[in-house]
Amino acid sequence: MQTELSRYDNSYYKPGGNALKQLCWYYVNLFFFKSGLIPSSALKCMLLRLFGASIGKGVNIKPCINIKYPWRLSIGDYTWIGENAWIDNLDDVTIGKNCCISQGAMLLCGNHNYRKSTFDLITGKIALEDGAWIGAHSVVCPGITCKSHAVLAVNSVATRNLETYTIYQGNPAVKVKERVIEAPVSS
Repeated sequence: MQTELSRYDNSYYKPGGNALKQLCWYYVNLFFFKSGLIPSSALKCMLLRLFGASIGKGVNIKPCINIKYPWRLSIGDYTWIGENAWIDNLDDVTIGKNCCISQGAMLLCGNHNYRKSTFDLITGKIALEDGAWIGAHSVVCPGITCKSHAVLAVNSVATRNLETYTIYQGNPAVKVKERVIEAPVSS
């Protein structure tokens, strides 16, 4: 047996939003998010809300990011999203408070079933709990939860859930040590 992409059919997949909403978002995403021309995080947050995203206060969105479907996105207070991040949310993505998605990181809710000749689409939700940090050029795969204050180090791939206050590194990412957060020094 071999792969037969001519038989690929994802017509069962429904991203939400009608065709007009999807088309409008395509152009808003292209001009305001993927482009580096609009640096205003406040404007981007407003546009995401208009398209159905739940966005907390103090969210910082850098230029040149890509978001597939804002109506499948929830971002908590004071979260940062770095340049060239890609939120490919074919399924729901929930990002908690005080999270950091570094530059070039990817949250991928979709994949394909390599066991089937028709290469069927597979989707899974992603959750980043409060304080999680996704390092630069790292990938979070479908169905993964990064628990509270977990860290996925630079250029790593999360193929399994990340535990609380733990640092993961590599492809696939493995636990390398505990995350200890020091209290601020008072003067």
